[in-house]
Amino acid sequence: MGAVTLRVALALACAFAAPAPQAARVVDDTGAPVELSAPARRIVTLAPHAAELVAAAGAASRLVGVIAHTDAPAAARALPVVGDVNAIDVERILALAPDLVVTWPWTMPAQVARLRDRGIPVFTTAPRTIDAIAANIERLGALAGTSPEATASAAAFRARLASLEAAVPRGARLRVFYQLSGAPLYTIGAGHTITEAIALCGGENVFASLPVPAPVVNVEEVLALRPQLVVAGIENAVRPSWLDDWRRWEELPAARDEGLAVVDANLLHRPGPRFVEGVAQLCAAVARALPRGRG
Repeated sequence: MGAVTLRVALALACAFAAPAPQAARVVDDTGAPVELSAPARRIVTLAPHAAELVAAAGAASRLVGVIAHTDAPAAARALPVVGDVNAIDVERILALAPDLVVTWPWTMPAQVARLRDRGIPVFTTAPRTIDAIAANIERLGALAGTSPEATASAAAFRARLASLEAAVPRGARLRVFYQLSGAPLYTIGAGHTITEAIALCGGENVFASLPVPAPVVNVEEVLALRPQLVVAGIENAVRPSWLDDWRRWEELPAARDEGLAVVDANLLHRPGPRFVEGVAQLCAAVARALPRGRG
C-alpha cells in the first residue's frame, strides 16, 4: 500500500470511528420542545439571567450575543448587544449565526417568533420554582453538550439551598413584606420564586394569597397584615430612602430594630445561578429579625 493510499485509509478509518454529533431534545419552561441535531456552538441570550444560566451550564464560551444589562458572567459585558427589553435587533442576531437563542417570555415575543420562523431553535426560560432554575441549567447543558459541567453546577445550587434551609430554626414563621418600589407600592404575590425563597428562610409572604406575580398594594393593606420584616429588593442592595419611611408607623412590628432590610435585586430578581446567593441574603435578614420575637 502506497503512502498516499495509507493516509487516505487512515483518514477514512478515523472518520468512521469518530462519534457523530450528539443530538439533544429538551422541553423548555413553556412546555415547547427544543431540538438540536448537534450541540449548540453559538448562543445568543435575550435576558440577563439567561446568559448566567448558559455560563453555569458550562457554555460561557459559546455566548456570541447578549441583551442590554447583561453583566454576568464578566466576559459577557464585551459581547455584542442585540437589543433591550423594549426591542431586539433581529437582523443583528441573524448576522451572529446562532444555533440557539435563550430568551424569556417578556422579551418581545413577536420578534422572537421571527427568529423561530428563520429556523433558529429557541429555549424559553421562565422558572416558576427555585428548583426549576437548577433544571434550566441541566437542560441548557444538554443542548450545549456540556452536561457534566451543568450537572455539577445544578447539584451545587441545590446543595447550597439545602444548607440554607437546614439552618432555619423551626417554629412559627416570620411575617414578611417584600417591597419592590416606593410608589407605586409593588410587591410579590403567589407562584413566585421569591415567595418560595421567603418560605425557605422561615418567613411567610404576607401577600402570598394574591394571584398576581407582582401586585400593587397600599400602605393600609400592609399595616393591616402587620409584617415583622420589610425587605426591599434593590439593585446592588443600595438602601432606598423609602424603606425607612415605615418607621413613622409605630404600630408596625417591622418598624423596630432589625425589621427593615435590603437584598440585592441583581441576585434575587434574576432566576439564574446567583439566585441562591440572594436567598442567603434573605435568610440572613430573616435571622436578624428573629430575636425581636414572632409576636
